[in-house]
Amino acid sequence: MKLAEEIQRRRTFAIVSHPDAGKTTLTEKLLLFGGAINVAGAVKSNKIRKTATSDFMEIEKQRGISVATSVMGFEYGGKKVNILDTPGHQDFAEDTYRTLTAVDSVIIVLDAAKGVETQTRKLMDVCRMRKTPVMVFINKMDRPARDSFELLDELEKELGIAMHPVTWPVGEGADFRGVFDRGDRTFRSFDRISKQTIGEVREFSDMEDAGFLRHIAPYEKRFREETALLDGVYPGLDPDDYLKGAVAPVFFGSALNNFGVKELLESFLLLAPHPRPVHAENRVVDPFEASFAGFVFKIHANMDPNHRDRIAFIKVASGRFERNRAYIHVRTGKQMKFSSPTSFMAEKKSVIDEAFPGDIVGVHDTGNFKIGDAVTEGEKLKFKGIPSFSPELFRYVVNAEPMKFKQLARGLEQLTDEGVAQLFVSKLNGRKIIGTVGALQLDVIQYRLQHEYGARCSYEPIPMYKACWIDARDMKQLEKFRLHKNQQLALDREDREVYMSESPYALQMAQEKFPGIIFHFSSEY
Repeated sequence: MKLAEEIQRRRTFAIVSHPDAGKTTLTEKLLLFGGAINVAGAVKSNKIRKTATSDFMEIEKQRGISVATSVMGFEYGGKKVNILDTPGHQDFAEDTYRTLTAVDSVIIVLDAAKGVETQTRKLMDVCRMRKTPVMVFINKMDRPARDSFELLDELEKELGIAMHPVTWPVGEGADFRGVFDRGDRTFRSFDRISKQTIGEVREFSDMEDAGFLRHIAPYEKRFREETALLDGVYPGLDPDDYLKGAVAPVFFGSALNNFGVKELLESFLLLAPHPRPVHAENRVVDPFEASFAGFVFKIHANMDPNHRDRIAFIKVASGRFERNRAYIHVRTGKQMKFSSPTSFMAEKKSVIDEAFPGDIVGVHDTGNFKIGDAVTEGEKLKFKGIPSFSPELFRYVVNAEPMKFKQLARGLEQLTDEGVAQLFVSKLNGRKIIGTVGALQLDVIQYRLQHEYGARCSYEPIPMYKACWIDARDMKQLEKFRLHKNQQLALDREDREVYMSESPYALQMAQEKFPGIIFHFSSEY
């Protein structure tokens, strides 16, 4: 198959949501309907011991949440589908934001009872900034839910994007009957017993069918009124408006009970874009270029605890990636060959011989890669949009087992390479400081240090407000700043100077007193 054909059949997207909206369950069901798995794992059910395919880390299984992005690929309907299931919790938002640099479209999952939540707004802001096409799946219609028209109005107002309902629910809560597909004018309902498999589907394309009318009773009148209103207000979806990010197709359903998942999958494959151009600092990289280029958007240590492997995730941006071919690691200038590049189904890896734009390739990493690194056939590219944000929660790291100093140092180095947190070293006393967005990250670091590296740590609080990377227009003023603020200065992993402000007031005063210093709240400057 030619390069252009391989690119055009690929669909790479992320599933994002506020915590507990059902994002990982939807991921499971998309894999199930796509034929990638035979049985879906229940994320929270104690009766079903199987855990979600995408939640493969031990701490994810225990807590029932996603703490790292998972990559899953499968073939369906002649298309190669790459799903990236992201963490929903705001403490891991940075991992999600980085993941959004590696996808061409996004599915946002909402809870039908809660509507738009804080994290939903932030994620939509990132999608809007990157002009990423968005679809919305309103989940949990089998539970008490808000009025569907009210949800559409809230989505348009809160997310700042026009909505277009592709499917429509009939009933809600315990009386939820199924989903009407406005495209093929077909109603589908599932047996609620089959939560782990697709189960038996009831399908009606004749809205006058006696069996259909019995099934939706007593909602017949409401169904006819609502669908007539929808046809008047939302007559047709323009695919170009969706691709431009002006309109979001909306789907209703229950991922747990399979309702609405098939409609979402098939509409997504029909509408979603193939791999799109990626912006580098010096030019735009087109996926149809013959020369290979890719970038590292994620690093994960110990995916297989038995082998203690470290994997760098490379998004192919252009050309064809080939196994055992020599490529250039742009930052270091080193030539590299990858003998066992892999594709993913969460933690399960399969060696591949080639990959194309849109694909996510895992390569074994001995510590050479950092997030944002470019790999090319020789061109010196630097890809944009993979920043580290200023953390707001800080702790000194205390080694709980001095004999395990090396294990602790290695663990901290690898986990901060992943982007789980940021590591700073105080210029005053040389102590290591962990900086995170939220407290849950600190728990994850402790857990993974102990269970993956055999090292234990504790934390000491530091009265810090925010870390800012500093740059200077005036070198004399920089020296003066260093002299006055030596107790608040640290170095990051790249040996860049960081000012660690004790309070908003202290930061404001520093900015006013030293106008020649530039304070950056993102590492990408």
